[in-house]
Amino acid sequence: MRDPEPDAGYQVGDIVEVFCDHERRGARTTGWLRGIIVHINPESKMISVQFRTNVFLTEGWMVPDRLLSFPFSSPDVRPCRRAM
Repeated sequence: MRDPEPDAGYQVGDIVEVFCDHERRGARTTGWLRGIIVHINPESKMISVQFRTNVFLTEGWMVPDRLLSFPFSSPDVRPCRRAM
């Protein structure tokens, strides 16, 4: 039996855009935010994305480590479309 492989094609270090609540120019907003994949868990089929700005959970709580996790198939994660 072989190890499960991520089917999304993401790798640690990839730059992605995530649709989430975040801070922009001192105000809270919802939209696409650039982040970096810092962890991939093939067993649970989840990726973890870290950001340089504050991000919030849907309930309004700020995430202290600026890290959000998503399933591989989430429509809220896409490869970065903008050049760095």
